[in-house]
Amino acid sequence: MAILIDNIEIPADRSAVPSVPIWRLSVAQYHEMLRTGILGEDDPVELLDGWLVPKMVKNPPHRAATRLVRVALEHVVPQGWYVDPQEPITLSASEPEPDVAVIRGDTREYLERHPGPREVGLVVEIADASLSRDQIVKKSLYAQAAIPVYWIVNLLERRVEVYTDPSGPGRESDYRSRRDYTVTDEVPVVLDSREVARIPVHGILP
Repeated sequence: MAILIDNIEIPADRSAVPSVPIWRLSVAQYHEMLRTGILGEDDPVELLDGWLVPKMVKNPPHRAATRLVRVALEHVVPQGWYVDPQEPITLSASEPEPDVAVIRGDTREYLERHPGPREVGLVVEIADASLSRDQIVKKSLYAQAAIPVYWIVNLLERRVEVYTDPSGPGRESDYRSRRDYTVTDEVPVVLDSREVARIPVHGILP
C-alpha cells in the first residue's frame, strides 16, 4: 500500500512519513528554525525530503562501526579530501547527517555552509534498526542528489552494500548498480570514479 501526499506516491514502509498531509519544510526554512533556536543543533532530528524526521537511536555496535569506518577512511583518502562523521550535507530538499562522509577540499572551506552534493564523494550509513530507512529513503535521496557512491554498512547481515551509478533527479531516483561485500572481501574506496584504496570489510564491522 502507498500513501499519496501532494500527488506524490510514497511507499508505506517509509515509516518516517505521516499518513496524513502536513506542511513540508524547505531547506531554507529548516535553517531558519536552527538560526532562531526553534530547533537546536542537539535536537535529534534531520530534514529528509522536506520532513523533519527523528534520528535513530545509536546502540554500541553502531557507534563502534561509525568510528571504525571513519578511521579506516581517514587512513586512505588522498589529499584534497577529508572524512566527516555525522555532520550535515545540504541537498535540494534535505539535510541528512550521514554517519560518515568523504568531502572534497578542507573543512575550513565550509565555515558558511554545509557541503553540497557536488562536494560529496562518498556517503556511509551504519544500519541496524535503521536498515529499512537507509535502503529506501536515504538511498533515494542520495541517488536523486547524484552522490556517486553510497555505502550501507549492514550490521544485521554483516556486509557492506555499495551503490553506484545514481540516476539523478527524478520521482523514482535510485542507484543503478549494487554490489555486496562480505567479511572475507575488501571494499573499494572510489573517489572521482577512481579506486584509491581497498578496506577489509572485517576491519569495519564490530
